[in-house]
Amino acid sequence: MAGQIPDLHAEVRTGTGKGAARQARRAGFVPGVVYGGEADPMAIQVPFNVLLKKLKSGRFLSTLFNLKVEGEEDVRVICRSVQRDVVKDLPTHIDLLRLRRTSKIALFIHVEFINEEEAPGVKKGGVLTVVRPEVELSVTAGDIPEKIVVDLAGMEVGDIVHISDVTLPDGATPTIDRDFVIANISAPSSLRSSDSEDEEGGEEVEVAAEEEAEAEE
Repeated sequence: MAGQIPDLHAEVRTGTGKGAARQARRAGFVPGVVYGGEADPMAIQVPFNVLLKKLKSGRFLSTLFNLKVEGEEDVRVICRSVQRDVVKDLPTHIDLLRLRRTSKIALFIHVEFINEEEAPGVKKGGVLTVVRPEVELSVTAGDIPEKIVVDLAGMEVGDIVHISDVTLPDGATPTIDRDFVIANISAPSSLRSSDSEDEEGGEEVEVAAEEEAEAEE
């Protein structure tokens, strides 16, 4: 279960329609609506600066929030739409969807790498290259994992970690239908340079041998 679902604070918005929405914007809020679940739609407004900061931090449309509205029970929501000003590209309206604990949702989950010091490839100077620090998984709203763990113990230089190598939490499945790469242990740059020089040297020897053979003919 996730250690902390971020809060999203909002206020009940009095009135609906374009006039009420414009009034909310003039007061420094972004109007929105919460819908879905077993409750009626609710008109809300979120402080503009708070929403803008969350949007800039990324993953807003795939982040589960704990919506807190004074006088209402907390509810888990996910943003389904952000309308923006066509000129300024600033948020003008948001739609939030209520989720039941059994609802399925796609979220980006953090990947934690452990036992890096126990990887023989790293001990030999190899470098852990992280391809996906986050993995998008389909999970239930009531059982969201805080992270998935990749154990690097025993990994050699050249070894690759695919999503199929990772034990995922119960009920969680990747949203990408292929065995994608999460990380690998790559050779140290000095070794790659040495290998490259060896290959170049080998080519020079082969060229020299060919020239000698032509001369003898």
